[in-house]
Amino acid sequence: MISHRKLETVLNHLLEPHAIKDYCPNGLQVEGRERIRKVVTGVTASQALIDAAVALDADAILVHHGYFWSGEPAQITGMKQRRLKTLLTHDINLFAYHLPLDVHPEVGNNAQLAKLLDIKVRRGLEPWNSKSVAMVGKLEEPMSGRDFANLIAERLGREPLHCGDTGPELIRSVAWCTGGGQSYINLAAEQGIDAFISGEASEQTIHTAREMGMHFYAAGHHATERYGVKALGEWLATVQGLDVTFIDIDNPV
Repeated sequence: MISHRKLETVLNHLLEPHAIKDYCPNGLQVEGRERIRKVVTGVTASQALIDAAVALDADAILVHHGYFWSGEPAQITGMKQRRLKTLLTHDINLFAYHLPLDVHPEVGNNAQLAKLLDIKVRRGLEPWNSKSVAMVGKLEEPMSGRDFANLIAERLGREPLHCGDTGPELIRSVAWCTGGGQSYINLAAEQGIDAFISGEASEQTIHTAREMGMHFYAAGHHATERYGVKALGEWLATVQGLDVTFIDIDNPV
């Protein structure tokens, strides 16, 4: 077992949230019981994940998408009230790490997606930023745009949106940013990278891919961000000896 404050210290030491400007608080967001033995991990602190944690008698929930985002209404009503009431009623701690979990070089979302898709990480897409959210890498074996789409579908369990009308015949270099990182495609295009992967697409993303002659893949916000928090939970189980269960609440987006 471990205290909730000690667990926060351990996670902060690993993920270094103090070094990254974010849109939400990282760390312990909702305080529950002091001692933690069983942890549930998941992508988002939805009601379904909280209810699953209650059913498992978990002491803590660890997620990538937590609460208290900048710009959101401060009132605790409706959906927010129900979620918080369930956590407080059952004395469950909620830990959340957003951008710090995206960028971590080992358990991070981007690092885990690269591992899953056989991409060799080379550098950050933002050369001036030591904590670049988007990354650049190289495929272990060059492949066609269609073959790479098939690989993504096989590994992530969902068919990606693929725009490759004007992309190169073979993909060698890849840039990527999990989740809602589609705006980084412009920087990738300026650097002459063959393909860009993100979770989501915006209307202008397709025009950028076509006009800049590159492949673009929208592979799902949830699907591209399952693996960081899962890896982080596995790390906690190994290093701290905690009982950790990853729960994947299906989300088609």
